Amino acid sequence: MSDSQAISTAVANLYNTYPFPPEPLLDEPPPGYNWRWNWLAAYNFCTGRKPARQKIRILDAGCGTGVGTEYLVHLNPEAIVVAIDLSAGALEVAKQRCQRSQAYRVEFHHLSLYDVEQLAGEFDLINCVGVLHHLPDPIAGIRALAKKLAPGGLMHIFVYGELGRWEIRLMQQAIALLQGEKRGDYRDGVQVGRKIFASLPENNRLVKREKERWSLENQRDECFADMYLHPQEIDYNIETLFELIDASGLEFIGFSNPAFWDLHRLLGKAPELMKRAENLSDRQRYRLIELLDPQVSHYEFFLGRPPIAKADWSEDKALLTAIPELSPCIDGFPSQCVFNYDYQIVHLSASDLDFLKKCNGQLTVADILKNVPLDLNQVRKFLQQQLILLTPAQLHPS
Repeated sequence: MSDSQAISTAVANLYNTYPFPPEPLLDEPPPGYNWRWNWLAAYNFCTGRKPARQKIRILDAGCGTGVGTEYLVHLNPEAIVVAIDLSAGALEVAKQRCQRSQAYRVEFHHLSLYDVEQLAGEFDLINCVGVLHHLPDPIAGIRALAKKLAPGGLMHIFVYGELGRWEIRLMQQAIALLQGEKRGDYRDGVQVGRKIFASLPENNRLVKREKERWSLENQRDECFADMYLHPQEIDYNIETLFELIDASGLEFIGFSNPAFWDLHRLLGKAPELMKRAENLSDRQRYRLIELLDPQVSHYEFFLGRPPIAKADWSEDKALLTAIPELSPCIDGFPSQCVFNYDYQIVHLSASDLDFLKKCNGQLTVADILKNVPLDLNQVRKFLQQQLILLTPAQLHPS
């Protein structure tokens, strides 16, 4: 057995022992939403406009117990979803989960990311959360996925960051040392890890970090094992992350948590430093941000396969003739206080609310503004807040 095969077997054994994520199975659709799994919201975030079609194919690459898969089916009612995973045990849970919540438009395959070419056709959206960093060869994995991404398609990826997981790495190594020859016995590893935490002083750095960030979710053995006992893990920094991205051959569209990657929140009180930072490349600026705020435990971002039609709403004429509709990821509407796509509170004026109520996918921005006292800058702000989707006039079905 090759080293790669041995690692894959060890990973499968972990998730067969502790299927992950351990979220409960429900007899109804899952609560809330994750906008990154909603094709309309994700496409709008990446391109600034509504996608031309919703009958798409989605791949959940490394679906685990199907938590993301279930959302992908329910949040995209016209999509066909394909889900793959290396763990047969996790796949069985995923099938049960989707069956119970009536997420029927999904097919499952017991398959490694490396072998994704065995699937028929291409995909408009590929979701790969928490998988690539567990592969022996992540570059081979992302290249395999990239080959299955359709032109104009999007890929959503989540991988670990080294700076925010430093204490986790130390505990992983400590548990491995104490397990010795029993390493690979994941139930024993959970017991060892929990005894370590129980024995360490309260002011110990590892204990404090666990209590600050992870202890609530790690009450469940499945989460504890996934964090501290994983047999294969690669943690990234900005430099190594972009080596992975560049190897994919895809376009980097952006991080899906852009507020974190705004240097102004860290150096805004020092305009002379902000001026110096203008000379940095995007990647250098990202690196500076993570060095100054080393809480980065993961990276979430979108890649795309060209051609990707990105909208430009800087011209008033284009914006006035566009057709607006509400984002599907708004909670609490209609109200003057709503949650946006990222569950951030947005306070609306009476005119704001009046405008949004009229965003029915039929009227143009100009039509609405005839009766609502708002200017175009406020409409652009709605776009920035991801409250509305716009369809260019020439692309709207008459």
